[in-house]
Amino acid sequence: MSSFIPGFNNTLNPKAQFYLELAGDCASLLEGQRNLVTNTANISSLVYHSLLETPTRKGKPVNWVGFYLMDSKKSDSLILGPFQGRPACTEIALGKGVCGTAAKDQCTVVVADVHKFPGHISCDAASKSEIVVPLRADDGRVHGVFDIDASELDAFDDYDRMGLEAITKMVVEASDFE
Repeated sequence: MSSFIPGFNNTLNPKAQFYLELAGDCASLLEGQRNLVTNTANISSLVYHSLLETPTRKGKPVNWVGFYLMDSKKSDSLILGPFQGRPACTEIALGKGVCGTAAKDQCTVVVADVHKFPGHISCDAASKSEIVVPLRADDGRVHGVFDIDASELDAFDDYDRMGLEAITKMVVEASDFE
């Protein structure tokens, strides 16, 4: 299972082990299914509930997990996709907020305190930290982002980044975006 996440080979770190197991569960859910809505719905639910239940979170609970996808009618915005949590913003312009920035810059953004992020878009007042991973295809196109919010400051670290980037890559490879 360590092949799911490069850099997690032969590690005894509990958080790395958690993400290796989660990646295996994601692979099972994605196997044989190409539908984007089905895949993003199942992955957002699995990740949300897994992050809520794992002891590696150390009191840093997630309160929102979901996807924003490139709007097929507007090339400069993301629209809300499948998610778990409170109702959310329905549209985010590229370059705006954490999600729009991650999509525009095509890189993962980890924010320890969302109130210090310039232009942060507040959809849920309970969110205090956030990680956003772009859904980046091999050809360089970004199809959207995977967004996870937590109700505590500084809830995400490098293990979260690597684990969620691996899961996001799996979703991109397993799904039809057009």
